Amino acid sequence: MTQKFDVVVIGAGPGGYVAAIKAAQLGLKTACIEKYQDKQGKVALGGTCLNVGCIPSKALLDSSWKYHEASEGFKVHGIEVKGVSIDVPAMVGRKDVIVKNLTGGVSTLFKANGVSLLEGHGKLLANKQVELTAADGSIEIIEAENVIIASGSKPIDIPPAPVDQNVIVDSTGALDFLEVPKKLCVIGAGVIGLELGSVWARLGAEVTVLEALDKFLPMADEQVAKEALKTFTKQGLNIRLGARVTGSEIKKKQVTVTFTDAVGEQKSTFDKLIVAVGRRPVTTNVLAADCGVKLDERGFIFVDDHCATSVPGVYAVGDVVRGPMLAHKASEEGVMVAERIAGHKAQMNYDLIPSVIYTHPEIAWVGKTEQTLKAEGVAVNVGVFPFAASGRAMAANDTGGLVKVIADATSDRVLGVHVIGPGAAELVQQGAIGMEFGTSAEDLGMMVFSHPTLSEALHEAALAVNGHAIHIANRKKR
Repeated sequence: MTQKFDVVVIGAGPGGYVAAIKAAQLGLKTACIEKYQDKQGKVALGGTCLNVGCIPSKALLDSSWKYHEASEGFKVHGIEVKGVSIDVPAMVGRKDVIVKNLTGGVSTLFKANGVSLLEGHGKLLANKQVELTAADGSIEIIEAENVIIASGSKPIDIPPAPVDQNVIVDSTGALDFLEVPKKLCVIGAGVIGLELGSVWARLGAEVTVLEALDKFLPMADEQVAKEALKTFTKQGLNIRLGARVTGSEIKKKQVTVTFTDAVGEQKSTFDKLIVAVGRRPVTTNVLAADCGVKLDERGFIFVDDHCATSVPGVYAVGDVVRGPMLAHKASEEGVMVAERIAGHKAQMNYDLIPSVIYTHPEIAWVGKTEQTLKAEGVAVNVGVFPFAASGRAMAANDTGGLVKVIADATSDRVLGVHVIGPGAAELVQQGAIGMEFGTSAEDLGMMVFSHPTLSEALHEAALAVNGHAIHIANRKKR
């Protein structure tokens, strides 16, 4: 007998599993299809984020930072540690345990909410039918009233550096090094490249980052990006801008990378090469030719503001649609779609999706950058507060970076919050909450912030927008 569901979700990543759980909570008979298998050959939920992205990379970032602190950061606190060493397999093993616990947690949530897990590959056919191909090759046709495509993304491959997951790896392979490479090259100075480069640099690798663009972190506020480049360079990352990789050759377990920059053609040899030039949507073999769903010119599924595709009753969320490839963006899209299927008038504010780079210091922002607003002809007032003037940051010996608040010069409404420094992700989220409710810089300045906290830096930056900062000299309005 053919299985029938109110909602069938293809993909159990942050967009898919959240959509499935929410749909089930709203009383809809829901199934979620997933084919990804872990190292033990078992289907694992959570998608890229939980298995080979957000979570495992943060586990390694935290472990590597603790090692760095023990090696170099404790003396200032009067703590002397001798003979510090790193057991890389143990560090990677800890990461694997965290991943297993979280992916298992999603399975538990499916059971608790009544979501049917269908193991295998899902493919959308015509008339909202879904073809389910099991691991043994058997095929079943699933009937659905509504379909949500959440098949995610995968690393982009580049011809000059073909990945073998041994010497030349992508972001997935870079999570499983069993020893620290002496010399490491990272292609791409984006979020993934900087985070992975930071992990292995902290553990002693000599890291070179090759970025084809001439501008560092062009998506971030220019003032923040400039501060970040200065900081990462001090940390030992050799960031080469305008460096385009043209070839690679593996010999004796090392890779020689050929690239061109302002100087001309150059070659360097490394023990490992990480290719981190971005990600692309996974739609291959997910959409039948006659399913009716349209793709845009970049291969993303075309959707409207509510994630509806060109086919009524078929939706797409997360990395396969327009917008930033962020787990939290995918999750909120999943919730929105589930609620709309259930008849609610849900919507999502795409203007306030926070972005975070989990290096140290962290980099985070929400809203628009100063350069974007100026290009749009918007007059703004800007307030900046350095962590060097924060008592809490001083106490923690973590004073690098700043908080920047940008407000409309006429209405004083906050249009952007940008942070580089300790707790950046959490501080930006505070800004996002205020911005969701149309906060002004004056509103933030009038709020009482506990002392001593890092949050006071946001308070002071908001005060500085209108020349009212207390703990730094105020700059004249622009």
